[in-house]
Amino acid sequence: MEGNKVQNYKSCFDIIGPIMVGPSSSHTAGAIAIGALARQLFGGTPKNVRCDYYESFSETHKGHGTDFAIISGILGFATDDVRVPRAVEIAVSEGMHIEFVERKEPSPVNHANTADLTLSDEKRTIRLIGTSVGGGAVEVLIGTSVGGGAVEVKYIEVDGFKMDLSGPLPVLLEVVSLGEMPVLYHLLHEHGVTISKQRVEMTEDSQMMGYELVDLLSPELKEQIQTLRKTHNIYMFA
Repeated sequence: MEGNKVQNYKSCFDIIGPIMVGPSSSHTAGAIAIGALARQLFGGTPKNVRCDYYESFSETHKGHGTDFAIISGILGFATDDVRVPRAVEIAVSEGMHIEFVERKEPSPVNHANTADLTLSDEKRTIRLIGTSVGGGAVEVLIGTSVGGGAVEVKYIEVDGFKMDLSGPLPVLLEVVSLGEMPVLYHLLHEHGVTISKQRVEMTEDSQMMGYELVDLLSPELKEQIQTLRKTHNIYMFA
């Protein structure tokens, strides 16, 4: 990161893990970050969670604490929360149905640490594919981890839309009805935020805009977006 610009992990220091509970930054801290992004996309705590593991995650998730890490993120726990090791137990006691699936085929995103999350309740279902690239950073894709907990976002399914993304955060999504004026583009322009890529997916009656940003979001802008989320269908990964 240079100034307030997004860079794609130029230094080894980008993938040094955070203070955390658990044995592995890539399998634990990164998995918490993936779970947390899924929680953001879902908009709270779901009733049902399915997690499909691939390759290294599939082989080592039990020993490396990936199960409780994923669920910790979905419950909104921080990496250093003392409840992290008991997250699965806590979630089940609160009525969550959880399924972990060990897939034998290669990762669909060609990454050794891949987790494909589906969250649902009686009203909605979302699917997130994310990657942990080290140091607590994450890519949202199908959930893969490369070390240290770094995450990026590469694939999202929400509200009937499917969208491929490049990876690095911040990423903003906005769903509007056809003919409705989206609000994010003008807000980002007002704050001088550079959009690296803008994507649009459409259905018969609505559309979803995806904004991949060059600039990090200021605390003031994050607060404005959070306020807009109360009245607009907006998702923020920052």
